[in-house]
Amino acid sequence: MQLGQHLPVLQVVIPLLSAPLCLLLRNGRLAWMFTLAVSWLVLAGAVWLLLQVLAHGTVSYALGAWPAPWGIEYHVDHVSAFVLLIVSGISAVVLPFAGISVAREIPADRVSLFYTLYLLCLTGLLGIVITGDAFNLFVFLEISALSSYALISQGRDRRALTASYHYLILGTIGATFILIGVGLLYMMTGTLNMQDIAVRLPAVTDTRTVRTAFAFLIVGISLKLALFPLHLWLPNAYTYAPSVVTAFLAATATKVGVYVLLRFVFTIFGAAFAFQVMSLGPILLVLALLAIFSASTVAIFQDNLKRMLAYSSVAQIGYMVLGISFASLTGLTAGILHLFNHALMKGALFLALGAVFYQLGTVQLTQLRGLGRRMPWTMAAIVIGGLSLVGVPLTVGFISKWYLILAALESGWWPVAVLVLLGSLLAMVYVGRLVETAYFHAPPEDDREVREAPLSLLLPIWILILANLYFGIDTSLTVGVARQAAALLLGVSP
Repeated sequence: MQLGQHLPVLQVVIPLLSAPLCLLLRNGRLAWMFTLAVSWLVLAGAVWLLLQVLAHGTVSYALGAWPAPWGIEYHVDHVSAFVLLIVSGISAVVLPFAGISVAREIPADRVSLFYTLYLLCLTGLLGIVITGDAFNLFVFLEISALSSYALISQGRDRRALTASYHYLILGTIGATFILIGVGLLYMMTGTLNMQDIAVRLPAVTDTRTVRTAFAFLIVGISLKLALFPLHLWLPNAYTYAPSVVTAFLAATATKVGVYVLLRFVFTIFGAAFAFQVMSLGPILLVLALLAIFSASTVAIFQDNLKRMLAYSSVAQIGYMVLGISFASLTGLTAGILHLFNHALMKGALFLALGAVFYQLGTVQLTQLRGLGRRMPWTMAAIVIGGLSLVGVPLTVGFISKWYLILAALESGWWPVAVLVLLGSLLAMVYVGRLVETAYFHAPPEDDREVREAPLSLLLPIWILILANLYFGIDTSLTVGVARQAAALLLGVSP
């Protein structure tokens, strides 16, 4: 019981202290096993916290026994518990894949350093989600960002260095905007505790300082979550990073960015100020639709499959932000639900491309001709993941888009519902290109023997694929938690 009381802080402390220990191991295999054990331990903690929140409500933890708002508070409600589960769950599934994938893509003398950086990135992402302090959130944001830059730079292609540097520049700009926003809020309220800011802010919302803080925070967070047109760092970062890094970041980092947007907009500023006073809804709606159509269109013309899925991720972020833009219970449920569903889809697809890269050494579309017969299990996973991306019934993608369409119709915006369906048609085009090449084209003439990926790579892929199907059929957990989280943010009954 005593250990359970400290579980919120252990979610951060365990991976943070494990990172330097991982570096001391020196041996790459031992470092991987150690990181795997840490990740599964964190997942167990996240599951326990979610069960506690569902059963008893919000869990709070005061660091150093200093009560909020004087001390830093870790705050776990339905929203943060759900995102904690996403981050820790993806990490726990990705790491078994990393065992041989990282050994192939990262030089042996840098493997232990790689896992140290991975644990620091995991620490940052978990800390962002669990903290109830605005400045503490910025600190964890930088921990995850700095380690992400280093992880991306580990890619075999030299362009990974350029991609990492580009991400560093834009990420630093975003972080600076967020820090300025938090500083302005502190100047006006005299506190950094998110709940306390929310209480004190209504008295000063008419000031230009608070509105300026709001603008800085929205722009800075939009850069971090890669909302169109502030997404320019994302395609190269995902394309040239090591396979494991791409899968992990694609399934977690932007989702945590969306979480930060939710937390500031709804918990701190409140829906009334954000959507009525500052008119955030129409802005997010337009940017979300532009993201869906522009990124999906660009994805159609990509020959590098990692880049294709990277642009697809920009489009999928558009769907999440679209749900938020409605500022309704159904819309917010759709946005939060898509956080979980997209993590399953994109995690599975990028891992499957990692398996293709492991066997072929490339993910160029032209090199995948006839691969459906040579790597049947890997390609079957890509097909199912692609169908989920399109939104075919019995997959999680269908559930997300169904709730988005419901939210649009509830708001009386039937043209937006039509646009959501048209966005799915664009996804069908680029997924169809991949399926056609893999199944209906003959293998290259100089084709060497290509075998199916090893079981240690296939197993994590298919765990996520089966989750895509299971949560596309049984939605009681995901929709239920997402709806409770949305109700909590809006301050209404579920």
